[in-house]
Amino acid sequence: MKFAAITTVLALVFGYSSAQYNTGDVQLNASLVQIDDNAKLNFSVFKADISVTYGVSETKLDSWSVKLGMKGGDIYLILEMSKILNKQVDDVANVYNANKKKGWGAIAKELGIKPGSPEFHALKGGADQQATKGKGKSKPKGKKN
Repeated sequence: MKFAAITTVLALVFGYSSAQYNTGDVQLNASLVQIDDNAKLNFSVFKADISVTYGVSETKLDSWSVKLGMKGGDIYLILEMSKILNKQVDDVANVYNANKKKGWGAIAKELGIKPGSPEFHALKGGADQQATKGKGKSKPKGKKN
C-alpha cells in the first residue's frame, strides 16, 4: 500500500514536471525541465552561456525572462530553433508568443520542424547537451555541503 502511494506521488511529481512542456517527446520535455532547473539555480551563468553560444544580448534574455515570463527551456528552444532553421530570433520568438498556449510541439510544426525530422533530432540532441551542461554549476567554488 505504501509503495503504491509513493509510486503515485512520484509519478505525479515527475509527470507534472515533464508536462511543463508539450513537445510531443518525453525525453525532450525532461531535458527542457532540466534546463529550467539549471537556469533557476543560477540565471546569470545560464544567461552568460546562452548569450555567448547564440550571440544574443543578455539584455534581450533578461527581457524575455522578466517581461515575457519565459523559462530557461523556452529561451533555449527559441534560440536553438532559430539556429537550426536559420531564422531571425525575433521571428521565432513571435511565433512562440502567438502560439505558446498550443505547446512547443505545435510551435515547432508551425516553424516547419516535423517529428522525427533531422531538425527535430538536432533540437533534441542540443537540449540533452544543454541540460547536462548546467549540472553542477549551482554551488560557488570553495563551499562545502
